Amino acid sequence: MESRRGPLKSAVPSNVVSPVRRCSRTACGRPAVATLTYVYADSTAVLGPLATYAEPHCYDLCSEHSERLTAPRGWEVVRLAVDTGPPRPSGDDLEALANAVREAARPQERASGGSSGPGTGGREGDPREVSRRGHLRVLRSPDS
Repeated sequence: MESRRGPLKSAVPSNVVSPVRRCSRTACGRPAVATLTYVYADSTAVLGPLATYAEPHCYDLCSEHSERLTAPRGWEVVRLAVDTGPPRPSGDDLEALANAVREAARPQERASGGSSGPGTGGREGDPREVSRRGHLRVLRSPDS
């Protein structure tokens, strides 16, 4: 579509939208590394690691703004350890990934002659197991 001035362009440049959380301070576009939360009842500002997800009552701050943070007179600032280095996968992340890969491989094993049909007790040998679907098991009622 064209206007009198030429082709229409988006009013918002595409580089504005980013999956990376940015600093909450006005005109600061740096990536956030810490989350600031105010505890009004205790007159305390708590600065800690970046929260799992953005919340309306918290403020995400870049490393520069988190280092320069000051609180109002009479307030205490509690600084929790913030890792400003690049995020690395934890042992739990790697284990979860390995388990997901193993789980994805299981249906192929069953289709090629595994013993998890009804009445066979499944791969673990549990006589109550009737069938499986992914990581879920269907068990017989203990009454039957």
